[in-house]
Amino acid sequence: MTSPAQTPHQAESSLPPIPAARDGHADFRAAQLPWYGLDGGWRGARRLGALCTDADGTVQYGTLLHGDPASGRPGGDPQRRAVTVVTMAPLPRRPARLRDGTSRGFVEAGTVATVAAVAGVGLVDEQWPWHLAAAIRQDWIDQQRDLAGQVADRLGDLPWRLLTLTVDLMPQVFHYRESEYGWVLATATQHCFLGAYGRGVSAYSLAFTRANLADYGI
Repeated sequence: MTSPAQTPHQAESSLPPIPAARDGHADFRAAQLPWYGLDGGWRGARRLGALCTDADGTVQYGTLLHGDPASGRPGGDPQRRAVTVVTMAPLPRRPARLRDGTSRGFVEAGTVATVAAVAGVGLVDEQWPWHLAAAIRQDWIDQQRDLAGQVADRLGDLPWRLLTLTVDLMPQVFHYRESEYGWVLATATQHCFLGAYGRGVSAYSLAFTRANLADYGI
């Protein structure tokens, strides 16, 4: 398994970029990634998620969604059952190019810590505190995103522990942690970095396999 490393940064940011909202049907098919999702044991709904790309169009990672959609008001769906699977490309360190073609710093190579940070941020972003005043809500989200990145940098320490699940019918060791918002998983496979986050569903019951995108509305 790839050893933990510092969470990569793009320009001055210490966290992976947020996926862009895009019409992903053609983009998912065109991306050179082995998309992963839950295996046939999952009987719930399946949907495309979002893609995150470099400015030159290279896909960094994407998500496939399983289960209940978010209600739009975090905390308003306590019975929600959902799992998001993150497939991340094993990209090398590369220039962070702006839209005008110029370079500004570097995007660090992907690691297990990277996909752990993406999954941790995704979990937090679905749980922003509706009850907080709008003026301080973004501060809370920014703090939680930073914390998710810091926790991902310490995969060998608590609250992380190891959990063996099945990927393509073979046992695979994941880094696993729980929080008040749900759980996060992260590992490195032969072809990609693989992460997941969810709530209302036991991570211990899951298995992952190469996704048939036709099952996700394509």
